[in-house]
Amino acid sequence: MRIGITGASGLIGSALASDLQASGHEVVSFVRRTARSDQEIEWQPGAALAPSALTGLDAIVHLAGAGVGDKRWTDAYKKIIRDSRVDGTRTIAQAMADAVDGPRVLVCGSAIGYYGDTGDTLTDETGPRGRGFLAGVVRDWEAAAAPAVDAGLRVAFARTGLVVSAEGGAWQKLFPIFRAGIGGKLGSGRQYWSAISLHDEVRALRWLLDNDVSGPVNLVGPDPVTNAQVTKVMGEVLGRPTVLPVPGFALKAVLGEFAEDTLASQRIDPGVLRTRGFTWDQPDIRAMIEAARPTRG
Repeated sequence: MRIGITGASGLIGSALASDLQASGHEVVSFVRRTARSDQEIEWQPGAALAPSALTGLDAIVHLAGAGVGDKRWTDAYKKIIRDSRVDGTRTIAQAMADAVDGPRVLVCGSAIGYYGDTGDTLTDETGPRGRGFLAGVVRDWEAAAAPAVDAGLRVAFARTGLVVSAEGGAWQKLFPIFRAGIGGKLGSGRQYWSAISLHDEVRALRWLLDNDVSGPVNLVGPDPVTNAQVTKVMGEVLGRPTVLPVPGFALKAVLGEFAEDTLASQRIDPGVLRTRGFTWDQPDIRAMIEAARPTRG
């Protein structure tokens, strides 16, 4: 297959590209500079993309978007978070809908932030949209794919949870803290975290490419656990104490509004993956952390 990837230089995109290429697939990266070869397509998320640019592609995995936890949530950065997802998705979806000989499959990045704070309730893809900034972003993000959906293309929304990796995302920041012996539960620690290893995230994205699945799909492990349980396992795997909890008010002082999502509980069930036969290589939080554990530092 010839597969286009937006966000190909990011944590998930680069891992997916390497995995696809190792399996003999051709990967075409979407770049925001002049394309240097036929393995690249120049694009700008907020500008129209010529449908002819997609000729010959079998599918697109759309992962581009500003990092949610990269900066404090000012009004300006919240706009960047939203626009980078909504505008980019609309651009890709419209070009796919207009392409004569273009890709027929779109795997569109999304997030379990759609569900908001679910408390102790186990929630699958049939669950309602929650409240808050991220829930609204995900709603608009997925809605922006409407041109591709309306054109009859297969569109799957990869609602990804916390990706466990030392190379990026939340866990990249957690590992040094816990290795220094100053890691601890966040707030009460009772909030659920729904995570997936980077390895299984890539496998799940490839599964979405290969299987006739449309609509939202939760990309998380089969066993969500509380932050307190995550903290305990981190300490055990790294051999470090975890006795210093981080109070909620301290998180809010440092992170601002983003702290509300850090302290929120998301107990998410990967219903589609589970019922359609997907299997996890690293299904539990200990396996995820052990696989991602840095070898040094």
